[in-house]
Amino acid sequence: MSDYAVTNPATGERVSDYPTATDAEIAAAINRSHAAFPEWRATSPADRAAGLRRVAELHRERRDELARIIVREMGKPLEAAVGEVDFAAEITEYYADHIDEITGDEPLAIQGEGTAVVRRAPLGVLFGIMPWNFPYYQVARFAAPNLAVGNTIVLKHAPQCPESAAAIAAMYRDAGLPEGAYENVYATNEQAADIVADPRVQGVSVTGSERAGAAVAEVAGRNLKKVALELGGSDPFIVLSADDLDAVVAAAVDARLDNNGQACNGAKRFIVVDDLYDAFLEKFAAAMEAAKVGDPLADDTVLGPLSSLAAAERLQAQIDRAVEQGATVVVGGTRDGAYVPGTVLTGVTPEMDAYREEFFGPVGAVYRVADEAEAVRLANDTPFGLGSYVFTTDAEQAQRVADQIEAGMVFINAVLADEAALPFGGVKRSGTSRELGLLAADEFVNKKVIRVGA
Repeated sequence: MSDYAVTNPATGERVSDYPTATDAEIAAAINRSHAAFPEWRATSPADRAAGLRRVAELHRERRDELARIIVREMGKPLEAAVGEVDFAAEITEYYADHIDEITGDEPLAIQGEGTAVVRRAPLGVLFGIMPWNFPYYQVARFAAPNLAVGNTIVLKHAPQCPESAAAIAAMYRDAGLPEGAYENVYATNEQAADIVADPRVQGVSVTGSERAGAAVAEVAGRNLKKVALELGGSDPFIVLSADDLDAVVAAAVDARLDNNGQACNGAKRFIVVDDLYDAFLEKFAAAMEAAKVGDPLADDTVLGPLSSLAAAERLQAQIDRAVEQGATVVVGGTRDGAYVPGTVLTGVTPEMDAYREEFFGPVGAVYRVADEAEAVRLANDTPFGLGSYVFTTDAEQAQRVADQIEAGMVFINAVLADEAALPFGGVKRSGTSRELGLLAADEFVNKKVIRVGA
């Protein structure tokens, strides 16, 4: 039985199986991608942009079909699934629209006579290893900028996302990109390691767990390959002051429950100053408890199932361990199959596993702090450093706190504010690179200096 299968987490039904690639099929995919590189590199930026723009159009034309695929694959509520398809289209279109900026020469000021520029040249075949939590968005933010600069792509999607993987590959094919420009492979982990090591592959991008990132980086390092890592997060949501606490709580719930709580940059630790703590906890717990759990195809569902029964079991084990070690469950805390209700923990201390773990599901831990300084210390006391959220009515305080937070992203008085133009990435154990924005196109290029004398 293949590892690549669609198993609907809402019902437990194994819907379809996709055959794992043979070694010969993997070799053929790399051959096609390597052979396509000279042609794709030589394609004018305008024509590459036209191809990407057509891919974006196909996302929109097929949005309902694409959305229902990922509802089946990983339980995302339908409205959110449609939103993800639209965002993937926006990202792809963004790189088509900005292709001149990311491929044009960058003039340099020099002391001597003549001129100098930095010219960005593609590297060749890139290998992407993608996760299940955002099947279209994650692929778009890796593939679109790298295809724009002239690289070609071999992509291994998560084993539970074979149908969306095939749908993405079909869009790139139907958009008229040359054969081999985008290759989908249903590879095993062992085959993935061989792909990383293949001398024709010039770089690898991984979005996933720390374990996956470390394993791939080890192979890439042995083979002197550039590796981009987008890993986990335990993002702080800091509440320092509020004119409208209800609005802050609503933002906190949105930031925690997005994607059924399975977002790397979802708010996971809620750090609240003493004078707001009791009111915030009461309102936050009530709102988390009220979030409707149900059929991901239903219009009023807020929380569908987690991505799999195994994911729900892992999350339940984390909750149970936190309670055994002294934490308190305020609301929720008990799964029903793959469904986990909105859950709030308090009393988490540095001695507990939960203090440093990432809860990948609808679980939020609320902490009381005395002041701004303690809030910053607690926010930074984590092995992760992906995103963060600061809510305050004091603009100077907001900037002061933002400067001190050890994270790749800080959102002030805003949640779910990601855009195609905003670079995404973290520090510490959250990763080593940036995706989205113009910075994404600099990850896998040769920044070649061309110096012309007088």
